[in-house]
Amino acid sequence: MAWNRDEQAARAARELQDGFYVNLGIGMPTLVANHIAPGIDITLQSENGMLGMGPFPYDDEVDADLINAGKQTITELRRSSYFSSADSFAMIRGGHIDLSILGAMEVAENGDLANWMIPGKMVKGMGGAMDLVAGVKRIIVLMEHNSKSGEAKFKKACTLPLTGKSVVDMVISDLAVLARPARSAPFKLIELAPGVSLDDLRSKTEGHFEA
Repeated sequence: MAWNRDEQAARAARELQDGFYVNLGIGMPTLVANHIAPGIDITLQSENGMLGMGPFPYDDEVDADLINAGKQTITELRRSSYFSSADSFAMIRGGHIDLSILGAMEVAENGDLANWMIPGKMVKGMGGAMDLVAGVKRIIVLMEHNSKSGEAKFKKACTLPLTGKSVVDMVISDLAVLARPARSAPFKLIELAPGVSLDDLRSKTEGHFEA
């Protein structure tokens, strides 16, 4: 057994704290918006210029003009505000966002992150990821523990072009939660997904972590 994508997103939502300003990356991280616990006041920020996003809309609530940075339709709140992408990146670069949850292709045992391109494949560019890992106070990565070919994605060193060096604070994969208390410290095993043993995890992991 392992966590599915929704269960990973729900586990990431447990890291949100009251009053946080949070940026959710494209892909699996967007699912976190549907798992925010009642009573916790979180403000979601999007690079395309929105502060205060609600969950994904039901079919009868869809507004094609309301989208997040991944071009998915979203809902607004009574307190939602809109502004230019320049102002949005000023918030990110100025250190005003408490937490960003991003996807990844690779994470290294020292916290290096590769999440924007595979050489030889066409990509549109890095987007806001470079700014997010440089300006946001804490970075959580949501990813599958292994690639479709079975290769470990938590590695001794990233083999793909880097988004940032030593920027990842926590990894939530389908198999486990790995985190480090400081960026100078090694990753430690925090939690195993149901049905996953430590031996299972070690056999599917290349990078070092402390159990």
